[in-house]
Amino acid sequence: MSRRVEQKKAARVVREQLARERRRQRTLWTSVIAAVALVLAGLIGWTVYQTQRSDGYTAPAAAVADDTGIASGDGPVTVDLYADFLCPACRQFEEQVGPTLDQLVDDGSITLVFHPVAILDRLSSTAYSTRAAAASGCAADGGTFHEYAAALYEQQPAEGGPGLTDEQLIEIGTGVGLDATSFGQCVQDGTYHSWPEHVTEQASRAGVTGTPTVLVAGERVTNSADAIVAAVEAAG
Repeated sequence: MSRRVEQKKAARVVREQLARERRRQRTLWTSVIAAVALVLAGLIGWTVYQTQRSDGYTAPAAAVADDTGIASGDGPVTVDLYADFLCPACRQFEEQVGPTLDQLVDDGSITLVFHPVAILDRLSSTAYSTRAAAASGCAADGGTFHEYAAALYEQQPAEGGPGLTDEQLIEIGTGVGLDATSFGQCVQDGTYHSWPEHVTEQASRAGVTGTPTVLVAGERVTNSADAIVAAVEAAG
């Protein structure tokens, strides 16, 4: 009788050990599956983010290779100008330094790449920075980006308000020679509305923290005509 009891006890111990092992295995596999699921979810989320943030935009055909700006001229030294159409300091820069940049483009010294960022949307009730930058993309399609950008600064609205309406943006375009029908349709359809976000994101990755920002041959310079000319001569 005693031997039978001992056998039952031994069998129970074995069953308990097997049960514990099965529970351990189930816990292990559950953890592995959960970890794999998290990794897959992260990869899917990153893919969606990249698609939405980096590839989910339409850029003007005239945009530079990385779709971050519009180039003027074909000189040997590249000058990158990052500006927001709602930025008062950018308007002042256009007034004071713009003619010098125009001269450098005209005499073949530089290739000027204008990057229309939209960092001041928060200072407009209608996301004016984005709308104006998108409209400049439409102007690029018509071959008058530079003229249109200058005209936008001439009629720059005050910060904190709604900014110019789409109708006003279209009127400015026709004033610099753009076709009212094709240009107007591009603006009204918001054809390039997603483009400024891409430009702004890439500017941030490049270390641009404010506007206007000027780079000559990849190096940041002071926002003055003399400093830019000196940097261009040194780089050339």
